[in-house]
This record gives sequence, structure tokens and C-alpha cells, in this order.
Amino acid sequence: MNLKQLPLYILATLLIGAKIYIVYRFVFSIELENPMQELILFINPFVSVFLLLAISVWFKKQSRQMKFIRYMALILTFIVFANLVFYRSFNDFITIPQLFQGSNMADLGSSILTLISPFDVLLFADVILIWYLSKKKQDVMAVAYKRSSKVFALAMSFVLLAGNFFLAEMERPQLFTRGFDREYLVKNIGLFNFHVYDIVMQTTTETQRVFADGNELPEIESYIDEHVQISEGSELEGVAEDKNVIFITAESIQSFLINEEVNGQETTPFMNSLTKDEDTYYFENFYEQTGQGNTSDSEFLVANSLYPLSRGAVAFTHGGNEFQALPEILGEEGYYSSVFHANNKSFWNRDELYNSLELDHFYDEESYEVTEENAEGWGLLDKPFFEQSMKYLQSQEEPFYSNFITLTHHFPFDLSEEESTIEPYDSNSNTLNQYFPTARYTDEAIEEFFDHLKEADLYEDSMIVIMGDHIGISANHNRAMAQYLDKDEITPFDQVQLQRVPFFVHIPGHGEGEVRSEVTGQIDVKPTLLNLLGVESENNFHFGNDVFAEDRKGYIALRNGDFISDDYVSTSGVCYDRETGEPIEVDEDEQAQTETETETENSTAESEPANACTEIGQLVEKELGYSDDLIYGDLFRFMDFNED
Repeated sequence: MNLKQLPLYILATLLIGAKIYIVYRFVFSIELENPMQELILFINPFVSVFLLLAISVWFKKQSRQMKFIRYMALILTFIVFANLVFYRSFNDFITIPQLFQGSNMADLGSSILTLISPFDVLLFADVILIWYLSKKKQDVMAVAYKRSSKVFALAMSFVLLAGNFFLAEMERPQLFTRGFDREYLVKNIGLFNFHVYDIVMQTTTETQRVFADGNELPEIESYIDEHVQISEGSELEGVAEDKNVIFITAESIQSFLINEEVNGQETTPFMNSLTKDEDTYYFENFYEQTGQGNTSDSEFLVANSLYPLSRGAVAFTHGGNEFQALPEILGEEGYYSSVFHANNKSFWNRDELYNSLELDHFYDEESYEVTEENAEGWGLLDKPFFEQSMKYLQSQEEPFYSNFITLTHHFPFDLSEEESTIEPYDSNSNTLNQYFPTARYTDEAIEEFFDHLKEADLYEDSMIVIMGDHIGISANHNRAMAQYLDKDEITPFDQVQLQRVPFFVHIPGHGEGEVRSEVTGQIDVKPTLLNLLGVESENNFHFGNDVFAEDRKGYIALRNGDFISDDYVSTSGVCYDRETGEPIEVDEDEQAQTETETETENSTAESEPANACTEIGQLVEKELGYSDDLIYGDLFRFMDFNED
């Protein structure tokens, strides 16, 4: 059979499958550890496409057969294109909950345009060819199939799919129990099968609330009491009692900026000075733990000490849930709570989420005077943002808890030459190049805000917290990042370390500040602030510890199941020594034995390194699962937090 006699669904399978593999291999940053993973990655796009296009053989009319193939080719290519654009920004794949966040698209504007490349049109080259052949060469490309041929095509598609899943399960046992790790799923079962899996998971989680009755709570509470609520006492408990809390969420600020230079100039001179300030505690190993919700996830983590969801943003999917959040707890202590953010109030569904958190007031973009002169990129520049916010801050009744969310240092990091005070970096990534001038601008804006607070006599009576919300430079820019960090490459270990974001606790007049090196994360902020303020909460359902507590659980979980402990880093299935960054050899027999244990004690310090990683990994998986249960089931609705 020559090419002209090849059925179109076979030819289309070859064309589309090859295209998807090229995207997998050279566009998505998918880590491959061995030849088996390479084989699975190669075959899964052909298997998925063949399964879908083989349906065409069941159409009796040739015209319908051709129509199905050409439209399916277009749909599949569009799915690949949409994921490619999404991946360039978030280094992740689209999930069903993300699609319900479409209202955010209106605010993305120029950001989306920067993610589309002229070369993306090549993705549709095979679609044009398939369209042409299905229209002009229908008599040659269409085949009148016998029933036996139809059954054979269907059977073959399922055999190939089963073979793909078998290899995937061999390479990654319990693959489908790690649904929070989307790269593993795409790498092993393919992009289209991942989306089918995502639909099934969405249906399952949507029913979880319906069938929840609160009987799930004792098991979760027991786990938290045993493995999380282990810290006793805090050296700074009550040190900021009755003080205002001014929380600055510094958009996209990562720790690699702190105390470093670009083109011979400090990138963040003011924050650098805070690391040496006697009134400031700076945590150099503080990690962001967000998922697909980015800034909204960081807000959720801070407010609740619960993990964000693995799919979509909690603010969108479960923004109306019952929570026992930081603003509500502080409200019971007489605090007025507010958020200042010069953006649309519906972005990330904040208007609904803030009601659930029992926030008193949200100063959104309608509270600010935004003009062409004072806006750039995503909206109001940070300096006029802080300046215009002061009149509202001064009008609030004290004590207050106020969160300021900056905007200027946001992808694609646009800033005019007039506002820039340092030169861009010089690399192959325009995103990384522009990242430094906007970071410098935000740093200057925060310094000016400190001055505003002093002029308004609010500084001495306030505790000021600065936290980076999430990374700004994704793995898509690793080549340029390696250049800046003077590394040969960015390893998976390095990628985890790049998830460190600044965390400052500034207490004017305290005089005992220092740089702290313990491993901490955004999950710890809520219990930390409550202890600093001397506030006791009846809410035991949180997964973080006070960062100043003497005894802590000793690890931080990332939303994809990776973790960082005092001694180890686990990512991409590899356990690393946190000090050296070197992989630790795993004894497979010992690991298998450990993984079969049903109960795990929280005494990892005395375990062998490989087993310690396995044990902590089991705890991390439980924590993420329990946190998901609380959110998906809306379990807090069954609790009375005012009950003794």
C-alpha cells in the first residue's frame, strides 16, 4: 500500500502523533530519567490519537468519515496549542477548574500575547494538509470498511492503550494516585488521556461535598494532633500583642534576588538592608507552596494554613466554602481586616472568597485613581498604589490586619524607561531580563511605604510582614537562569530551591532580629502570626507550625507532592541531600518495605536518608489528601469553632 492508498485516519495519526511528540520533547520541560520513560513519551501521543481517530471507521458515509477526521485533527491541535500557551506562563497543564477561571482572561491582556510565538502557526500545518486531503482526495483517502475491519481497529486501539498504561504502571507504580503531579501523568499516559483523567477527577471531587457528613473530621484531627501540632512554645509568643499587622504580598519576588546584584547593582537594596536590620527576622529558606491559583493560592495558604488544590484555584472552585480563616479569628480579637489590591475585585474570584474569609473590606481598583501616567502592565504602579492607600489605612480603626498585594512585578514585567532605575539583564530570555528592573521598582516602592507609615505615625505600632507570593521565573527560562546563577544547568534540585521566596517579619523596636535558616513555608504563616500576636485559636485544623517554635515537624510540602525537610529535598522521584544537592542512593528493597508500612512515626531524623525521604513522602501525601478532603467536602461547615 503506497502513501496515496493509506487511510486518512492512519496518516493523520502519524502526523498529529509526531507533532505532539516534538512538542513534548522540545517545548514542554518534561524530565526524562531513563530510556523507558523516553519510549513511553514517544508512544503515548500516537496511542491517544489513534484511539480517537479510529472512531471514524464506523461512519458509513465517506463524507462523514472525512469530516470527523478533519475536525478532530483541528480540535486536538487546538488542545495542544492551548496547553502550550498555558505552559509557557505556568510551566503546567490546563485542568478543568482552570477553564472555569475564564473570567480572569480579560485581565491577562498583553500577558497572553507575549506567550504566543509566530512559530506556533506551524502547529496547524498538518491540520491544513489533513483538511486538504479530506476535501480534495476523499475518494482516495476514505475507505469503506468491513465490519471485521472496524472491530479490528477498535480492538487495536484498546490494546495499544492498555499497553501504554501497562508500561506506565511499570515505570511509575500507583501513577493514578498521584493526580496532583500532572507532569507524571502527561509523561506516562499522554496529554489527551490526562484531560480525560482530569474530567473524571473533577466529577469525583464535585460529588465529594454532596456525600460528606462530617464523619471524616476525627481521622484528620487525629493525624494533625499526632504529626502537626507537635511544636511546644514559641520564643516570640505575644511579642506583637495588640499591634497592627501590615502584610505586604510582594508579587513574584523570589529569594535569589535578595543580597544579589545585576549589572553590578543591587536588585533589592531596601530588602537587603532588612536582612541586617535588628528589628527584622528574615527567613532564607522560606518556600512558596502555591498550585495553579498563584497569588490567590498564597492568600489562601496564609489565611487558612491549608494547602491549595492540585487542580485549579481554591478561590474559584471552593471560594464559597466555610473556613476558619485568619481574618475571622483576628476579628474575634477586635481586629479590623482589609485587603488593598488595585485590580478587578472579581479577579481570582476574590469578592466571593473574601466574604468566606470574613474580611471586613476589600479596597479594589475602584478605590484608586488609575491613569495612563501612573499605570503600567497589569495596572496601578506600586509607588502610587502605596501612596494612595495611606488615606484608607489611616482611616481604619486600630488594631487592624491589612494585606497589600503589589502589581508591578508581574509577568510580563513591563516597566517604562522613566520608571526603571537599573538596566535589564542580558540573556536569551526577555522575561528574565525585565524581571530585575521591575523587582527593583517594587523594592523602592516598599521602602517608600515604610516612610509613609512613619509619617502617618503607624510604623511604631505595627508589625510589618513581607512575603513573596510565588515564583516569577518558570522552568521555561532555565537556560537564562543558569546563566545568571553561573551554573551549567538548572537541575530538579535547583528548581525546588528556586521556589524560595522572601519572608520578613519586621517588629519596630524589637532589637533582636536575625537571619533564620530553618525550612519554613507559606503554610506556617497563619500559626506564626497568631502566636506573635498572642492569639489562641480553637481551630486545630491547620497544617503549619509557628516558624519560631522550638520543635517543628521539620518539613515543607509542595503542592505537587515534592518536599523539603531539614536534611533532604525530594523532587521528581529523587531524594537529594539538602546541603550538597547530591542525589541519595535508594535501596529499593528497603524502600518497598517502608512503603508497605501502614503507620509512620514522625522520627525521620534517626532514619536512613532514603527511608527518611520515603517516610516523609508518606506524611506529605497524607497531609495533601487530608487538606483536599477538608476543601472538597467543605467539612468546616460541620464544625462549631465557638464550642468549648
